[in-house]
Amino acid sequence: MLGLSGGVDSSVAALMLIEQGFEVEALFMKNWDEDDNDGHCSAEQDLSDAQKIADKLNIKLHTVNFSPAYWDDVFSHFLQEHKKGRTPNPDVLCNKKIKFKAFLEYALDLGADKIATGHYARIVQENGNFQLKTGLDDNKDQSYFLHLLNQEQLSKSLFPLGEITKLKVRKIAAENDFITANKKDSTGICFIGERPFAQFLQTYLPKKPGAIVDENGRFIKHHQGLAFYTIGQRKGLEIGGGFSTSGKPWFVADKRLESNELVVVQGEHPLLYHQSISALAVHWITKTPKFPLKCTAKIRYRQASQKCVVAFENGIIKVDFEQAQRAATPGQSVVFYADDVCLGGAIIENRF
Repeated sequence: MLGLSGGVDSSVAALMLIEQGFEVEALFMKNWDEDDNDGHCSAEQDLSDAQKIADKLNIKLHTVNFSPAYWDDVFSHFLQEHKKGRTPNPDVLCNKKIKFKAFLEYALDLGADKIATGHYARIVQENGNFQLKTGLDDNKDQSYFLHLLNQEQLSKSLFPLGEITKLKVRKIAAENDFITANKKDSTGICFIGERPFAQFLQTYLPKKPGAIVDENGRFIKHHQGLAFYTIGQRKGLEIGGGFSTSGKPWFVADKRLESNELVVVQGEHPLLYHQSISALAVHWITKTPKFPLKCTAKIRYRQASQKCVVAFENGIIKVDFEQAQRAATPGQSVVFYADDVCLGGAIIENRF
């Protein structure tokens, strides 16, 4: 059972599975009840495109609405984290709770042996364990978002695109006259799409105005609520000239929850960089490694893996990086790698 989203990746994944001899059916998931008049509704168009691909490939398309599960298991947590001034990554939780749990269970109930998605990652079985490996296209590798998957989920999943590049995917789609061949990649929050982020959050979270200050505590202007900003953010601060003699851009360096202050700095300021982080809720894909663990880690998607040493004490992960990292953000995931093998990850708590 292939998750067919109406995008180019899952379209080509379906074709590849058929060519590999699998008996394929497809499932279109709706996970967000949109207001069709809000200007961001894409589910209807995506379903139409998915149906056209299914018809072209002569495979059955099932549809399901997981919106209640998405709200309960992903979006509610997303809002709670923002209320605490943290910046969660809903795509990570969405994969764990929706795509590889709700979808997997639904597909198995329909008689499927495995599920497949258009993710750029690889699954390899070695010594009785299933390893999650990076996709061969470095620019599209999505193992970062999949690091919470467990052995059962990996054993039941296929990633047909893991061995090829996005360029190749587009080429295959064009050669097969897929309606999705030139369709823009989806971005933004998992299943919700690309929206003005702060404006979207303000629909669900109350405004809590406070002061925006520089590193010396000098007042600059007011903010609408710490929940609407993230560490390292540049866009949307709307700090014009007159606040400094420097023409360098302003960035969010810290969120002081006790005083409700947003700390901003100019340029590549030292306050944006930290050598170490602590993290909680660690998940290992295979077995727990021996500590101290020398490996590499990413603190955001599409970042090059960074050399580090990982320690574990009293339930807390401590990561010491070889080089100071920019904009380490509480609530985001730190994901660990040994060469091209994704070991697992944890949620960033603090930075030092």
